[in-house]
Amino acid sequence: MEKITEKLLLERGSPKTNKLEQIKTLNLSKLGLKSQDLPVKLLSRLQSLERWDLSGNRLQEMPKNLELPALRFLDLSDNQMEDVTTLESLSSLEELKMEDNLYITVSDNYKLMVLLSKLRIYSGKDVSTTANHLRYVYTENLRTRIIAVWEKNFCLPDPITAEKMTALEESFVNTARQQVKFGPSSVSDFTKWRVEIIAKEYLRSLTDPKEESESTVSTDTKENCDVSTPSKRKQTASVMDTSIRLTPHKKLRSDLPASPVAESPRKSSRQLQTLTETNTVRMSPRKKSQPPSTPTRGQMKAETPRRGSKGQQTKDEDGAQIKQKNRAELKRDADMLSTMKSCSKTQPVCLKPLHVLQCHSKQDSSEDFSTQLWACAFQPMPDSTGTGGGSRLVATCGGDSLCVIDCETGMVMKKYKVPGEEFFSLAWSTVLMSRGGGASAQHCSILAAGGKRGLVKLIHPRNNVAYGEFRASRKALSVLRFNHHQGNFLFTGSYDNKIVMWDIGGVDSQYNFKVVQLLVLELSATPLHICLPPTSPSSHLLTACEDGLYCFNTQLGTNNSAKRSDEMEITFPIYKKEDKDHDYHTIDGLSFLTDDIVASKNYMHGSIYLWSWSRTKAQRPDRKDRTVCAVVLAELQWANTEIPYLALNTCPGRAYIVCGDDKGRLWTYHVTDLQKNRLQTGTPIPPTEVLEWPTPVRKGLGQVEGPSINSVVMDPELRFLVALSDKNMVTVWKREESS
Repeated sequence: MEKITEKLLLERGSPKTNKLEQIKTLNLSKLGLKSQDLPVKLLSRLQSLERWDLSGNRLQEMPKNLELPALRFLDLSDNQMEDVTTLESLSSLEELKMEDNLYITVSDNYKLMVLLSKLRIYSGKDVSTTANHLRYVYTENLRTRIIAVWEKNFCLPDPITAEKMTALEESFVNTARQQVKFGPSSVSDFTKWRVEIIAKEYLRSLTDPKEESESTVSTDTKENCDVSTPSKRKQTASVMDTSIRLTPHKKLRSDLPASPVAESPRKSSRQLQTLTETNTVRMSPRKKSQPPSTPTRGQMKAETPRRGSKGQQTKDEDGAQIKQKNRAELKRDADMLSTMKSCSKTQPVCLKPLHVLQCHSKQDSSEDFSTQLWACAFQPMPDSTGTGGGSRLVATCGGDSLCVIDCETGMVMKKYKVPGEEFFSLAWSTVLMSRGGGASAQHCSILAAGGKRGLVKLIHPRNNVAYGEFRASRKALSVLRFNHHQGNFLFTGSYDNKIVMWDIGGVDSQYNFKVVQLLVLELSATPLHICLPPTSPSSHLLTACEDGLYCFNTQLGTNNSAKRSDEMEITFPIYKKEDKDHDYHTIDGLSFLTDDIVASKNYMHGSIYLWSWSRTKAQRPDRKDRTVCAVVLAELQWANTEIPYLALNTCPGRAYIVCGDDKGRLWTYHVTDLQKNRLQTGTPIPPTEVLEWPTPVRKGLGQVEGPSINSVVMDPELRFLVALSDKNMVTVWKREESS
């Protein structure tokens, strides 16, 4: 104690330091200190301390609950540390030195990486990758197994009392510690420690008091339960409307890494970057651009003449052939874009904000701006193909709930929630419902949704019935997609790097159904988007992943359950510009604009590519790595941001592409305008219009700043556009009819 006081007085006596609260660096090395020599009251005054050297002492643990909010560096090397959990309160630590502590095990190292959420450098090594794996991937695997133990062996007591819950917790935790096996035996101590923490957290999540006006749905395999229909909300003149009955949602963390699966496998962890604009955003109509002077990367590969066996051609002959081929391909590209005029309106639409809703809030709170919303889709009108349009009902998901919203009125027509779930994706389809008694089957629209728990929920919204569920993966589901030509075929993508094709069949009048697994596609990274070519949805599948864009053959053969790897990888010109600080391989936007033209977006690349599916597919994949270069038709200018997973979408009927940014704005592209500019591969083409964030006003709190737009969707006629944000806001835009 005396040695510490002397050191602190020396620091305080320096010309730059007048108070203990201002000390930023402290060296207490080689003073022979023991744990009891570190007084909490004295040290807790060091609120500005950033670097602390405690090396060469005899410390066995740190004082518990010692909070030093500015501490970034701590040297505990050459001590006798045993209990590393006492470091948990030092939540801002980024670098920790623990060399020469005889009693520290691998399990202790793992505990530190989980307890210290900002730890990057450990004993001189960058442990970011290992730490993120432990915090999210490893944790999610344990959580899945723990939930399985609960669902198999336990249930909540009735009635719930403190004594019963204490006994239940002890029994559940002990059983989980015994039965949950994961990871190498060398870290079994860490695994049991982590299992105990997660099991207690999970049990608490089941018993937290919630004010619920909607019906709660259990997770039984077969269920006939109602989807709640909230009462009508009051119509107000304000854009921001929070009078809808809302449901609670578990708070998301804000420090997760690029691909976590413990809380939100998406992007809740991204640190927001300042958006840097390179041009004026409102540019409608756009100025004409000049045609490109050089072919795309894909064209260059295709245009390289083969070597002949009858002698070398002259340079003039080669040049003439290349120019002729260039002209032919440029004309084909221009014709491809111009044909869109015949199937879409030629004038840009005018969209105005109509509603901003907070229908996924936790605890019915209008103060909830943390629940992230991930996916939305318009209901198709039931018909034989499942591709009909005209509905003004849109489904949205985020947190533990799904909502079905009437875009015209802004009313939440249905609400469905699963406590403990976090929904990441949903999809509509049309299946047959048999009515029995000899009556003919009828088509009905169903909604499938999935997320963190790896379960697919099946809902019949019209009859307010959530009629069933099935487990698609032991890990979180990242994306769902139905085959639009065969509505009972569902693809699920998950964080175990797989896409599975299911036949969910139809339903009978009693909502009996059967699910059959048809195909498993093996990937090398998490799938983010699934696209089926409009003209051949049963033979090919495109999937945008965290490490690239891949094509699979999905035709069913004699061995339907066989696992398949990708048929080819589609690469993009931006890959050439990659370096140690820029990896453009994550494809976080993908959608077909026509039967052949695809719009895609590469993370960190401030542009959107338009490319030809048929011409790209026609190339022969490289035999070594099975790659082909996308035949790029045009490049559209988009926002400069490092926020990932801001998905684009298309409206083929109106020839529109829309993508939100991290400021709440919507970048819109009327593709018939691109034909006027011909093919642009050198300079990106500006957007037709950028719709500014409508800045809704909360009573007494002022304007709500623009959030990141995670997802957008348009109905087939572009009467409505719906955008979802990472701050619990659903924005509905409506097309204004021209006079």
